[in-house]
Amino acid sequence: MGKQGNAHIVWDWNGTLFHDIDAIIGATNAAFAELGLEPITLETYRALYCVPVPRFYERLLGRLPTEAEWDVMDGAFHRHYTEWRTRCGLTEGAADLLAGWRSAGNSQSLLSMYGHEELLPLVRGFGIESHFLRIDGRTGPSGGSKAAHMVRHLKSLDELVAPERTVVIGDAVDDALAARHVGARAVLYTGGSHGPASLREAGVPVVDTLAEAVEEAHRIAA
Repeated sequence: MGKQGNAHIVWDWNGTLFHDIDAIIGATNAAFAELGLEPITLETYRALYCVPVPRFYERLLGRLPTEAEWDVMDGAFHRHYTEWRTRCGLTEGAADLLAGWRSAGNSQSLLSMYGHEELLPLVRGFGIESHFLRIDGRTGPSGGSKAAHMVRHLKSLDELVAPERTVVIGDAVDDALAARHVGARAVLYTGGSHGPASLREAGVPVVDTLAEAVEEAHRIAA
């Protein structure tokens, strides 16, 4: 698996391979309750969610949270999410798609904005770690864009992966922006944090299943 003509997928984790949108909504509303805010629906979340995440809270509150408020919001969300995620599993068909892409002679890696130390045992627990050339979670503060992380991720795979044969599969517009930042392509999946209308604004293929996402990746990386 290397630069000699093979296609590569950089998978997103939350909302893509890991079907945790219910945990995200549950944790968001539990955190909101602590802060005296009204709960939101999945539809509202998908319509308003954006990166950097403090801008999402600006859309909800009508103003940017202060640094102190953001620290409280972020801490409360992650505390509740850790509890809610135990009820979640891989997206339907994900394990078979990972195995199929690999057995076809292609390569794949995983880049998430979920904390690296929390991500690794979670991925290992599903028995899919061996499918990836590399797994990177977020290091440093949460809430920012994936672009800089994508640069480092692909640089670490420089001898193995060509950006022009790389497709990022994720559930957020930020995944498409990160792909564009490094000269890769993107396919966006509607089962996570953004609704279809928001995703289409990125100007990349938008699909409803991961199977369709892999088909698109094969087509555009050929």
